[in-house]
Amino acid sequence: MLLWLSVTVFVSGIVAQTTAKPQPSSNKEKVDLLISGGTIVTMDGDRLIVEDGALAVKGDVITAIGFRTDIESKYAAAQTIDARGKLVLPGFINGHTHVPMTLLRGLHDDVTLDDWLRKYIFPAEAKNVTEDFVRWGTRLAAAEQIRGGITTFADMYYFEDAVAEETKAAGMRGVLGETFIDFPAPDNKDEYETLAYTEKFLKRWQNDPLIHAAPAPHSIYTCSQKTLQDAANLARKYNAPILIHVAEMKKELDDSRAQNGTTPVQYLNKIGILGPDVVAAHCIFVDDTDRRILAEKHVGCVHNPSSNMMLASGVSPVPELRAAGVAVGLGTDGPAGSNNDLDLMEEMDLAAKLQKITKMDPLALGAKAVVEMATIEGAKALHMEKEIGSLERGKKADVIVISLSEPNAVPMYDVYAQLAYALKGNDVETVVIGGRIVMRDRRVLTVKEDEVFAKANEFKKKIEASLK
Repeated sequence: MLLWLSVTVFVSGIVAQTTAKPQPSSNKEKVDLLISGGTIVTMDGDRLIVEDGALAVKGDVITAIGFRTDIESKYAAAQTIDARGKLVLPGFINGHTHVPMTLLRGLHDDVTLDDWLRKYIFPAEAKNVTEDFVRWGTRLAAAEQIRGGITTFADMYYFEDAVAEETKAAGMRGVLGETFIDFPAPDNKDEYETLAYTEKFLKRWQNDPLIHAAPAPHSIYTCSQKTLQDAANLARKYNAPILIHVAEMKKELDDSRAQNGTTPVQYLNKIGILGPDVVAAHCIFVDDTDRRILAEKHVGCVHNPSSNMMLASGVSPVPELRAAGVAVGLGTDGPAGSNNDLDLMEEMDLAAKLQKITKMDPLALGAKAVVEMATIEGAKALHMEKEIGSLERGKKADVIVISLSEPNAVPMYDVYAQLAYALKGNDVETVVIGGRIVMRDRRVLTVKEDEVFAKANEFKKKIEASLK
């Protein structure tokens, strides 16, 4: 049998294919998985799109990517995913959420952030959040995120070791932060307990292929300077990320100016918190000086458009942050009171439109930019761009396959516009994380969904009863 070599031709950023003279066949290299025949949206440095492409996976990494005929001629796989007529992308990255709060979804909405936290959520959590609550909420969130093509998420909550166990069981990749907060929390009653719990948590998950454990000081308005610095010092002792809410509401800005004499960003910089290990959620009230500091310190920011709109917190200056050199990802925020779902494709759509309307400029933030924010820029915001965020040889095999067979998917003139404005989370068909198929043909393989749904409804009854 003769095999045909491929010659690459670049046409307007789209990879086209011609054929060259044949060569004799040889033994094919064994791989674990082939994803073959789709339109591969690589999100690599050149933003290449490969028509009729394929990628080969061995273990948890991508070993080859190119044209289908070329890849299929060189590799034989134990499993193959037929992606013909579909889009193939790097998995989406949810840069900020609180996943166990799925069990509080819709508990109390339509209030300000400060009231929502202090009058409703903090009291409800104090009465209801246990390790069992956290486990079931994480399972529910894992199913929802997998169904929407999210392969990596950054979380801040309590009993985060349990979140990590359930995340790993679901086959997801997580940057998981144990919350530091200056009042008794459901898992730890003071900072001493939080520090001990978090250090044990960090030690346990060091070098895990899926779990990146982190300290997560909640914010400057719930943590003292000492708490913030202790959490950051612990993170740096173990080379762990630091997750924190930053400049997310006007009250936080006003209070910081009154109490600290400066903005939240400048205060955090002054006390030594900011650095290339920090992931800052929201970044709404950030002026020119703040943006320069964030860029200089290589802080990643995560934009949460649904949450900011629902709580009327404000609009993050995303184009200005990007122009300043800050890596900006996308997040759903928690699925209770500030969203209330975990659909990152919805966040892409809203992120672009929110900037357009607030700036009265249809060019303010485009489709390609928000797809970047959900993938490679999201990876940069989490400081993980060497591992995830694009489909390239040597990177983790976090891959999603999106169907183009629904009415909202056709016709397609521009792939980025289709992803940002037309396709939906439920168009995701198959999800691979670290080379493991966690959803195939819209069937989640790593979470027992019926069991989780039933348990979620049990928790609803308990939570309602606790608040009467």
